[in-house]
Amino acid sequence: QVRLVESGGGLVQAGGSLRLSCAASGIIFSIHTMGWYRRAPGKQRELVATFTTGDSTNYVDSVKGRFTISRDNAKNTVYLQMNSLKAEDTAVYYCNARRSLIAYWGQGTQVTVSS
Repeated sequence: QVRLVESGGGLVQAGGSLRLSCAASGIIFSIHTMGWYRRAPGKQRELVATFTTGDSTNYVDSVKGRFTISRDNAKNTVYLQMNSLKAEDTAVYYCNARRSLIAYWGQGTQVTVSS
């Protein structure tokens, strides 16, 4: 059974930081492409950050220079360090693991940034 469990969300003031974690089980973590998505109120889900080929990463323009994705294969965990948070970063953040056409999702963790 595949499980992706996010944690680390919460309420933070603008300019603050949070680190999200996603612990994976039931998959061979090291061979899956891991990423973070978010869905803001009234908006569609968007890709925030992802690993691409090897250890290369890709970020949505709005978070470049502020967010950093990282992974620890020994712990089957992917992280999203979020700095200089803005009100527009408020959303439910989802962890994603994919390989070929198969994708798995976590339940999401709420991030609320107060201005």
